[in-house]
Parts: sequence; structure tokens; C-alpha cells
Amino acid sequence: MRPGVMTVPIDHIESWIFDLDNTLYPPSAKLFDLIDERMGAFIMRLLDVDAVEARRVQKQYFHDHGTTMAGLMRHHGVDPEDFLVDVHDIALDRLTVDDRLRAGLARLPGRRLVFTNADADYAARVLEARGIADLFDGICDIRITAYTPKPDPAAYTAMVAHLAVDPARSLFVEDMARNLTPAKALGMTTVWLDNGSESGHRDHLPGHVDFHATDIADWLDTLPQPWGIS
Repeated sequence: MRPGVMTVPIDHIESWIFDLDNTLYPPSAKLFDLIDERMGAFIMRLLDVDAVEARRVQKQYFHDHGTTMAGLMRHHGVDPEDFLVDVHDIALDRLTVDDRLRAGLARLPGRRLVFTNADADYAARVLEARGIADLFDGICDIRITAYTPKPDPAAYTAMVAHLAVDPARSLFVEDMARNLTPAKALGMTTVWLDNGSESGHRDHLPGHVDFHATDIADWLDTLPQPWGIS
């Protein structure tokens, strides 16, 4: 599928669901570099290992369990709240307001929602830093999913219930291709934001991607607009 090619209709969409990190801001902001650094330091303290081993553990758990935190909870009994508060204690001055992103989001009819493996406090800070917090109607975070991360199907079941969305009338935008598979299984329209995120291509299944984009503001600008301004 070529980026920018519309493959399915979207005039039935009522709920526009967005991942947060590396989706509502670009990977070029390198915000995850700061989070990665704090994750590594957390693991070094927890396991009494050096930086090289900490990074190996971090990435292994990320790939095997969906998030580093999930692996640390399973294998080391880490309190998820301790981890969340620690690793998200970062400055957000790398993020900027994006007027074109804001305009594109504002044009969408219906509800705009966030579904993230991070916590809602951090998500709210990111949305504020991007100048789009007032456009969103709800957040489903890792606490709502009982610390079960995407792509575990249970996280999506919790999200659907918490945000009260109809999957058949919902669209989900994600930079991690593997996180689209459970959404597609529920009947959602899916958008893969193929923007260079680390491991974004992992477990990419083309049949689970309805729309392939490389830049979220560009994608929003290409959408047909029979509805006018929301």
C-alpha cells in the first residue's frame, strides 16, 4: 500500500482514536530518548546492572510484553505507579504547538480520543504542549487497562468500554503496526502512521492496515471533508 492512498470510506466514523507517543508528535522530537534514559536508570537501580545490560533488558521486555513496564511487573514485581511516575518525569520543551495538526484535528466530526500505554497525567501534559488538549474528549491510559498494554486484546476491550466507542464506527491511528491488529479484529478502521518510530514496522500485517500515512498533519489534510468544521 502506498502512503496517502485511501482504501476505505470514512464517512461513518464517529470516534477518532489516536495513540499518543510518536503519533500526536513526531519521532524527530526525540522525546522517547529522555524516557529511554530514565527507563535505563530505573532498571540499573532495580537490577544492579550496568547501562548495557539495562538497555538489553529494557528492549527485550518492550518487544516481548508490549511495554518495558509490563515485563518488569511480570519478572520483577515492579510497582507500576513507581515506574510510571519515574520515567515520565521529563521536560516537554522539545514539543511545540503545531497549528496545522490542530486545524486538521479540529475538522474531524465526532469525538477525538487518546489510547495510550502511558499514563493520563503524562498524556495530558503532551497534549497541552502540542496545543491540542482542548480538542480531545477522553483518554484511555495504562491505568484504565489495569496496566495491560497494547497490543494485548484485553487493553482494547477495556478501552472500548471506558471510552464508550462503537468499534465499527471508530478509526484508530498508531505508529506501531502491531498495535493495529487487535483494533482491526474489533472492526475498527485502522491507520498506520509509518513515520520512522523504533520498531514501528514490527509485525506489520498489510491486511490489518486500511490507510498508510507517513505524517499525521499531511494525512489529516488529505481527508475528504463533506462534514465541514466540527
